[in-house]
Amino acid sequence: MNIEPLLIAIEVAATIAFALSGLIEATRKRMDVIGVFSVTFVSAFGGGTLRDVLLDRRPLFWVQHQEYVWLVLALTLTAPLLLQARRHQLVDKLTEVADAFGLGLFAISGASLALVSGMPAIIAVLMGAITAVFGGVLRDVLCNEIPKVFHDHRPYTLCIFIGCPVFLGLHALDVAPQISTGAGICIITGLRLLAVARGWKIPAWPPQKMH
Repeated sequence: MNIEPLLIAIEVAATIAFALSGLIEATRKRMDVIGVFSVTFVSAFGGGTLRDVLLDRRPLFWVQHQEYVWLVLALTLTAPLLLQARRHQLVDKLTEVADAFGLGLFAISGASLALVSGMPAIIAVLMGAITAVFGGVLRDVLCNEIPKVFHDHRPYTLCIFIGCPVFLGLHALDVAPQISTGAGICIITGLRLLAVARGWKIPAWPPQKMH
């Protein structure tokens, strides 16, 4: 079965999700239109670009599909006008949801493309993590924030290290791509949303000594 259309659909959905998370954060920082576009752009394309460079894939995915760039530009020009009418609390929730969906979608996209490139399972998991996390790191850096993935102790990359192996296991069992990718995306996104909703925390490392 040709999984190329499925990978493209996942990539488009992931690009939109992370573009929205970057756009919302840049809008909250009261950046001008160039700043909003820049943050939206790196949020949407940063992780996938690094993935393509590491896997030696050319052209880069957003160069091959220039419609992605037009989509980000359209979001930059229209979405902030809609967000101004929303309350900040709702915007915060929307950011978390968009970020969680982008996490799951880009992680499975990265792992899938690594498999297509003939990489072993552990490299596929790492490629999934890099694809999903790097755009958010760049977003936070450009917004003058410490990347949340490094400091807020809520499970983020850990969700990828759970969901990607499930995806790879189902793939190894020759489960239909729609099922294996859907399961991986749902696990990663679901775990991240649960972590945010329930306030799950990962303890500091190394553990603090008991006094």
